[in-house]
Amino acid sequence: MDKRKQKALEAAGFRIGDAEDFLELNEEERRLVELRMAVSRAVRRLRVRQHLTQQQLAARLKSSQSRVAKIEAGAADVSLDLLFRGLFSVGGSLADLTVPVTR
Repeated sequence: MDKRKQKALEAAGFRIGDAEDFLELNEEERRLVELRMAVSRAVRRLRVRQHLTQQQLAARLKSSQSRVAKIEAGAADVSLDLLFRGLFSVGGSLADLTVPVTR
């Protein structure tokens, strides 16, 4: 959004923020969301780089294709354990995670 439009909206009483602001997440919750998203993005990136389908990764994990899709989406109902198992199954490591610095 351009700065002029943002200032006009703020002058009209609107608050501009991100999803975390809207959801009123505390710092710990924000960092957890960032970690989940970093792991899920790394799993997808490494899976695609290896020319694996979601079904092939699911077989490695002894899981289902729909579960791999949820891993890659960073779904809240996927445990961190499964997220990391997915990462390690595609040859990833903690060094593959790029978690942005929080505010």
